[in-house]
Amino acid sequence: MIANTDKFALLSKKYAPGLIVAFTIAAASRFMSEHYTAPVMLFALLIGMAFNFLDDDKKCNPGIELASKELLKIGVALLGVRVTIGQISSLGWKPIVMVCVLIIATILISVILARLFSKSTKFGMLTGGAVAICGASAALALSSVLCKSEEMRRDTLFTVGAVTALSTLSMIFYPILFQAFGFSDMTIGVLIGATIHDVAQVVGAGFAVSDEAGEIATYVKLLRVSCLPIVVLVFAMLMRNQESSDAKSIFPWFAVGFVAILFANSTGLIPDALIAFLNWSSQWLIIGAISALGIKTSLKSMLALGPSHIGLIVAQTVILCALAISAVYFLQIPNG
Repeated sequence: MIANTDKFALLSKKYAPGLIVAFTIAAASRFMSEHYTAPVMLFALLIGMAFNFLDDDKKCNPGIELASKELLKIGVALLGVRVTIGQISSLGWKPIVMVCVLIIATILISVILARLFSKSTKFGMLTGGAVAICGASAALALSSVLCKSEEMRRDTLFTVGAVTALSTLSMIFYPILFQAFGFSDMTIGVLIGATIHDVAQVVGAGFAVSDEAGEIATYVKLLRVSCLPIVVLVFAMLMRNQESSDAKSIFPWFAVGFVAILFANSTGLIPDALIAFLNWSSQWLIIGAISALGIKTSLKSMLALGPSHIGLIVAQTVILCALAISAVYFLQIPNG
């Protein structure tokens, strides 16, 4: 009992400073959102970015990492209480086909673009997979099976920083862009879920438009996330004769949690009081996670490797967005 108490005290000491910072920003963001009628996610992101220097603080960094990764996953999994099978069935098969086609097309085009930008095929695979699937987490997972060279480690750090920065910009500008096209909230949710790189920014952008857009964006994004183990396995097979053949894949368990909660909610297994609590918990965990992501957002790593690296990943992001809009028109995804 004493040993467990000591262990808890050590963990609290390690994570508490960063968690306190993240959730203080979350509370301030919630307050400002309620008083100035602006999206809480946007406040959390912008205020967090003002405290970017804390990401390098040894006392705060562990808690910030915990909030931006593990707590985010829990928060997204709990979003399952806000989505039902009825909502998903209303979308039909088209978003599933759309996501699969976009992932394959984005990775293939990225490899071609990498050669045009005088970059390696592996760099095209790494950045293409990160853009197509789930941003920083995909970059880390895919780099583990591509190569263990110093160049790949450097490229991975760049990709993580670049997709995080571009996700931040996308979170702000994509809702405006898609609304300018005259899309309905349902279609905007599909597009946001299909185009923005990281889960947190998808959630932030979606719910900044409406609850419907946020819920659909989360579902479509998790379709992309669920493809990560498959793409990691394919990349590992392609690299099987290289030094990275023993690398392990990373399975997004929070996607499984999301689906499990969704089914439990749809079948009435979760009491209304518990649904309300889980929904409240999810909101705070996600706001705290986005605050932490704001703290971690810096353009330094994106600028470090020069314009060609930046140009490639920006081109990939623009192409994914264009492909997604084209797919919406081609598949005639409901716009009303």
